Amino acid sequence: MKKISNLIIIGALCIAQSCNDNDKNKDSVDKANDANDKKDTTSMTEKAKDTVAATTMPVNEDVAEFAVKAANAGMAEVQLGKLAEEKGTAKGVKDFGAMMVKDHTKAGDELKRLASSKNITLPATVSNDTQKHIDDLSKKTGKDFDKDYVNMMVSDHKDAISLFEDAAKNSKDSTFKTFAVKTIPTLYKHLGAAKAIEKSGHY
Repeated sequence: MKKISNLIIIGALCIAQSCNDNDKNKDSVDKANDANDKKDTTSMTEKAKDTVAATTMPVNEDVAEFAVKAANAGMAEVQLGKLAEEKGTAKGVKDFGAMMVKDHTKAGDELKRLASSKNITLPATVSNDTQKHIDDLSKKTGKDFDKDYVNMMVSDHKDAISLFEDAAKNSKDSTFKTFAVKTIPTLYKHLGAAKAIEKSGHY
């Protein structure tokens, strides 16, 4: 009987350790999504909603998903912008990087305030996939770096515009809808500037 008890305890410890290992393997974006899922009330029964509401502010899944994606993208632009300031060879690339750091830091700070007011958990760092892209770019030098950075900026800002336009049109939260509407012109400005550098070929 004692052996069986010991086996049960060992088994439970292994399961707990496995869960901990899984948590360690998750990146910051996954952890933020998991935290928001636990606060999401969109698919809960009324009784469950009341339970969540009694202990914490409920979170809407779609709004939280937008906030996490926007935070991840914004942090990436700041990191990449700093990289461009440091490694860029063309003045236009360095100046563009500085604009990214300034504008996306400002938008990121506002996003943090909004998320905090809505009880939404944001990632502390970029996702593992995003970090890999940043690391890959950091290995480039000279004109190769400039060209790949600018190409990435065109692609990233097209994706960001799509994300923010969807939120501006469909968000169920008026605060985040306003944030998206207000941010879209800046994203278009960034896209236009990146395309201009790309077209000029001044790397």
